[in-house]
Amino acid sequence: MKKVTKEVYLKWYEDMLFWRKFEDKLAAAYIQQKVRGFLHLYNGQEAVLAGSLHAIDPKKDKLITAYRNHVQPIGMGVDPKRVMAELFGKGTGTSQGLGGSMHIFSKEHNFYGGHGIVGGQIPLGAGLAFADKYQGNDGVTLCYMGDGAVRQGSLHETFNLAMLWNLPVVFICENNGYAMGTSVARTANHTDIYKLGLGYDMPCAAVDGMNPVKVAEAVHEAVERARKGDGPTFLEIKTYRYRGHSMSDAQHYRTKEEVEEYKKIDPITQVLDIIKEKKYASKAKIEEINKRVTDRVKECEKFAEESPFPEKNVMYDTVYEQEDYPFLSHKL
Repeated sequence: MKKVTKEVYLKWYEDMLFWRKFEDKLAAAYIQQKVRGFLHLYNGQEAVLAGSLHAIDPKKDKLITAYRNHVQPIGMGVDPKRVMAELFGKGTGTSQGLGGSMHIFSKEHNFYGGHGIVGGQIPLGAGLAFADKYQGNDGVTLCYMGDGAVRQGSLHETFNLAMLWNLPVVFICENNGYAMGTSVARTANHTDIYKLGLGYDMPCAAVDGMNPVKVAEAVHEAVERARKGDGPTFLEIKTYRYRGHSMSDAQHYRTKEEVEEYKKIDPITQVLDIIKEKKYASKAKIEEINKRVTDRVKECEKFAEESPFPEKNVMYDTVYEQEDYPFLSHKL
């Protein structure tokens, strides 16, 4: 695995802090009704993405996930201004404002969504891996899902074929403790989700999802196994979300004390503590990073606010084109 150096820790801190503040701004915009529909935030789970990105090659490896999907494309290289514009429903967004919160997508940056159907991305992730294998590419697909999605039949069908065909895919369950408002303990007679892989002879493991180093190590091992042609891995990365399932979640299923306990092992705080302990950055340098993050978020908000809404004809352009219907000109 690539070494976890001073530079890596500083990048992790800046990236994770930006992702957190970016989504905090989205939460505020949602309350102001500038972001509509559902809004599922990633606060608390940032170490999963930071560690994963350290273990892959974004130029050839692919990511696919569910609807908690705003910061992953940013990590893969998508302009965050376009991501925020998409959530504002603007024409400058990643899908011209037509996808919204749950459907961020960028083929250019190897990010394949953003899927609103629970578990719907799992077979698609295996399909991406199948394409890489069929075409003789060296890429590996990371396929993320929540703990609720592992109860879907599509996971078991996909696991079976992924092992049968020895596909270069890493299945990652981001177990944040709750499937919407239902705890893991109330959805099955077992709580060690990673053991589902055992039924298919798939290598599997549980991982500390609040520590980016632990995530990077586990994902690296799985990615290398897949790249060598040794097939899939299933990782249960145990993490926690500080906000509700979505912005409309009243969170009656857990206590404030529980949330505060998990904040004591906040991934951003853990990384910052190491930076301070090892003297990787002075107080002034840290403040400089904090200001840079704040300024970037403001730039994203300004861009989204000032961008125009898409023209109405775009809706028709993306649905169908009828040759003998000359009244709407198609631009796409």
